Amino acid sequence: MAAAETCDNEVATNWAGIAGVIATVSVFAIAQGLTYPLLSFILQRQGVPPAMIGLSAAMTPIGFMVSSPLIPVLARRFGPGRTALTCAVLSALALALVGWSYNVYAWFPLRFMIGVVTNPLYVLSEVWMIALAPPAKRGRIMGVYSTLISAGFATGPLCLLLVGTEGWSPFLLGIVAFLICGACLAAVLPKLPKVDQSGHHVSVLGFMPLAGLLLGAVVVAAGFEQAVLALLPVYGTHFGIAETRMSALLTVMIAGNIAMQVPLGLLAERMSAQVVRFGCIVATVVGCALLPFVITSPLVWPFLFVLGAVSYGVYTMAIIELGERFTGPALIAGNAAFALMWGVGGIAMPPLAGGAMSLFGAPGLPITLGLICLGLVVASALALRGGLNSRRAVG
Repeated sequence: MAAAETCDNEVATNWAGIAGVIATVSVFAIAQGLTYPLLSFILQRQGVPPAMIGLSAAMTPIGFMVSSPLIPVLARRFGPGRTALTCAVLSALALALVGWSYNVYAWFPLRFMIGVVTNPLYVLSEVWMIALAPPAKRGRIMGVYSTLISAGFATGPLCLLLVGTEGWSPFLLGIVAFLICGACLAAVLPKLPKVDQSGHHVSVLGFMPLAGLLLGAVVVAAGFEQAVLALLPVYGTHFGIAETRMSALLTVMIAGNIAMQVPLGLLAERMSAQVVRFGCIVATVVGCALLPFVITSPLVWPFLFVLGAVSYGVYTMAIIELGERFTGPALIAGNAAFALMWGVGGIAMPPLAGGAMSLFGAPGLPITLGLICLGLVVASALALRGGLNSRRAVG
């Protein structure tokens, strides 16, 4: 994939494309962030059991996982632009069918389909962002990208405060958001870099041996985020912390994620994404170890702000590294593999940590997450050491 590099006109086109893709993915994130709580509220009003609500919500990430291996094939067959535009329209159509059916059993295949058709839109937008970002500024640009995605997902639920959760209004908001997403993409499509299809075709499964550590980092980052969002409130009740306070603490943690990705990206430009990723995962392990000691103290507020920043920073740094190492078909396959591994982590880690809490009580949460993150620390340290040794040998 070719990005603009040298002349002034190319630079201007490059920034126009970056702005357009960021606008596209921000609106997409708002639409996605709106659907999860909306459908949960509706099912709860219908008297659907919590377990069934959880299974229904799992259909979307399962759709992500199933569609991920198909993305390189679709991009090669129909082109990335046409694929992404089609997925934006299909996302709006799928959400319209959800609003029309209003049935928990019909929602299982429809929510699965939402995952299938939204995943290529997200993956290809990420590919364009990586290709468009100049190498010298890739850290800060991908930091802005991660920040706005997180802000979009956080804004989605807030939209429900304006339109409510009953009738067609919230569904229409989501449908219009998906259509605006497609319109933004269509407006900047001529400015986006073309995918070089002349090279060796790489499948998602074929890509996995090429970047095992990065894919492991995605699994850990996704699993950590989903497990904390699902189980930190349960953890807090062990210490007698009120639900309202735990909700506020989760908000602070998400705010750290949103606020700190750009500074981390700038740090990656000065050092390297690999080194910053290692620092983030080490800090996350330390955070897991300290959580039982600070959860009831006033320090928990800045503590969770930082923990939210560094835990998600692992994913941001992995994306930057992906852009540094791969181009063309391999970059598309890599981003699709990232989406697949995000689904794996998001589905596997919460039940694992929840099971540990059932066996060992509240300490099972930080112990489980800390040990998993520690495994990534060891693997990352070995990779860093190997890289340093190879550079010394070359020198």
